Amino acid sequence: MFFNIITSPWTLPFASLNKAGNTSNAVGSRVTPVNVDQIPGLNTLGISLIRIDYAPDGGLNPPHTHPRGTEILGVAKGKLYVAFVTSNPDNRFFTKVLKTGDVFVFPVGLIHFQFNIGKTNAIAFAGLSSQNPGVITIANAVFGSNPPINPDVLTKAFKLDKKVVEYLQTQF
Repeated sequence: MFFNIITSPWTLPFASLNKAGNTSNAVGSRVTPVNVDQIPGLNTLGISLIRIDYAPDGGLNPPHTHPRGTEILGVAKGKLYVAFVTSNPDNRFFTKVLKTGDVFVFPVGLIHFQFNIGKTNAIAFAGLSSQNPGVITIANAVFGSNPPINPDVLTKAFKLDKKVVEYLQTQF
């Protein structure tokens, strides 16, 4: 049995992983996903893939979590400072500097990030253990929710001045 490559649910309908993502944004990174939304044939297979492009000197894939998938990240080019934090009550911080060819695992649901510490663009590819791993970017969720979280809640939770919280909410 042969599938029509143009219309098959098993292929990406556009070439996306061979092109650099535009990192001209506030965080200096671009994530290009390949999940069930792009390839319907991934449904129920428990896998997906992403390409992450990082701007030089500080491109950041900001602290985030995948509620439905473990991530294994491989650096294709560059030098990344990567880390994750375990869950309460320990909140242990695990970090490593990765170079081209290095691999790191971010366990399901844990907050993690990648930061380009190199002088050139960096590229990483990551596999995730879900066709729809989800992503929650921490700052966006906390300070950019719609409708906004009551500033009094965030003031107390983060031990910040209310004016600082209100300012942060305007940034997202």
